[in-house]
Amino acid sequence: MDEVLELEVGYKVLEIGAGCGWHAATVAEIVAPSEIPKEKWGHVYTVEIVSQLADLARTNIEKAGYGDKVTIICGDGSLGYAEMAPYDRILVTAAAPDIPKPLIEQLKNGGVLVIPIGGVYLYQTLLRVRKRDSQITEENLGGVAFVPLTGKYGHRF
Repeated sequence: MDEVLELEVGYKVLEIGAGCGWHAATVAEIVAPSEIPKEKWGHVYTVEIVSQLADLARTNIEKAGYGDKVTIICGDGSLGYAEMAPYDRILVTAAAPDIPKPLIEQLKNGGVLVIPIGGVYLYQTLLRVRKRDSQITEENLGGVAFVPLTGKYGHRF
């Protein structure tokens, strides 16, 4: 997923679904490598709806030394994180029924969103979404299987 995001040093990235924090750390390694000056670093904001996972991610990120490169927020990721928008890249690690409108709104012009779309137990498709001059294009990257996205723009149980 990092490859299809087309990450670059200095990017501000929003991740939806922090889990244990591992993926946010891989993104931080690309957008904020330690060998460049700190003022050129990008940053990763990751939103996790499950409070216990947000706490785990926070602990793991700190232990791994990425605390100054990754911010963990406990909340409804389907709403994005408007406080720090717009983002160069947005990554969603849970399957949504449709692309959440707030994520498109929080994506910079020229930005990329990678998101699995599909049912809870059915086939899902990984999409790469590009925003250029307020136009949205979607590219199908193939079949995937992710946990369901929950929250306002997620699946209803």
